Amino acid sequence: MSAPSRHLPLSGVTNFRDLGGYTGHGGRTVRWRRIFRSDHLAGLTPDGQQALAALGVARAVDFRGVAESAAYAYALPGVAYHGLHIEPTVVQRAQALLRSGATLTAADAVALMQDTYRGFVHENAPRFAQLFALLLESDAPMVFHCTAGKDRTGFAAALILLALGVPRDVVMHDYLLTNDLYRPPEGLAGPAPREVLQVLWRVQTEFLDAALHAVDAQHGGLEPFLREVLGVDTAARAELRARYLEAG
Repeated sequence: MSAPSRHLPLSGVTNFRDLGGYTGHGGRTVRWRRIFRSDHLAGLTPDGQQALAALGVARAVDFRGVAESAAYAYALPGVAYHGLHIEPTVVQRAQALLRSGATLTAADAVALMQDTYRGFVHENAPRFAQLFALLLESDAPMVFHCTAGKDRTGFAAALILLALGVPRDVVMHDYLLTNDLYRPPEGLAGPAPREVLQVLWRVQTEFLDAALHAVDAQHGGLEPFLREVLGVDTAARAELRARYLEAG
């Protein structure tokens, strides 16, 4: 039998995909159709909403900032909404620099993105802890997203897959799939140079590496970070594996 499709082209989103199918702890496969990642869901068409319902998605986790969520709000029948707000600091910092008259380069944008990812580890850990609490509360199908489904969502997906024992190189491959799938809305050029926008609207290995290196350097690795910062102890990790990995 062929594997289910990872990328699901729901009408109104471009970066909706399944975390299933990867090989995790003990050679067991991450279960398909349980955990999904996406760009924001406010643009879903009626057909897209119907396709989401057909997948059985019962929970949506929104990592967008407060203003982002309010500007493009949504409510989906039968889907419980959880707002775990992480403010889009990289956009705010880039805009502030441009307003000050500074000239942004692609290298500047990469540095801003790396700082943002380190912030996921330092400042935003409570939101990711809440995500794991929701995963442990129920295995009802869930989708989590931010605006583009690439940074806040990308780090969340990496944490989940790593916690399930998926190797880092495979996790990085999943992360980089955004570059093949995500299509920014038209009209977002703004005042930034094109080379800067190319950085801000895509993902790079260096971004996720910045966060994972911070986890290793400051917390002694993934295991203590999960246990001491995200509240995922040995028993909780075993429960995650029981819920989201196929039986061995």
